[in-house]
Formats: sequence, structure tokens, C-alpha cells
Amino acid sequence: MKKLSEFMALTVDELTQKEQDLRKELFNLRFQQATGEIQNPMRINTVKKDIARVLTIKSEKVKAGR
Repeated sequence: MKKLSEFMALTVDELTQKEQDLRKELFNLRFQQATGEIQNPMRINTVKKDIARVLTIKSEKVKAGR
């Protein structure tokens, strides 16, 4: 899990890239869970929360830029 300050330091473009990376990771984790190969099932919740953090910070930065 990343710290909030680490996400705040990123630009909107970097946050968009981070969101895409996290969504790919979430897809892979869900696939592993479906096939029974997942090592750490709690990682799914952590990735979901990180995606929510990224989206929240991204929307705040977009609103502040207007």
C-alpha cells in the first residue's frame, strides 16, 4: 500500500498511468484467485483501496486546476 503523500506528489498524467497499472494488477489478482493460484488474497483489497486513493487525488487535482 502506498502512502497518501506518495500519490499526492504525482501529476495527473502519472496518476492516470498508476491507475492503469493498478487495474491491470487487480485483474491479474482476480484471475489468480479464480484459478486458485493467489499467494496473498488480501492484496486484492489493498489494490482496490489504492485505486480509490488514486481516483480521489486525481479528481481533486483536476478540480483545483480549473
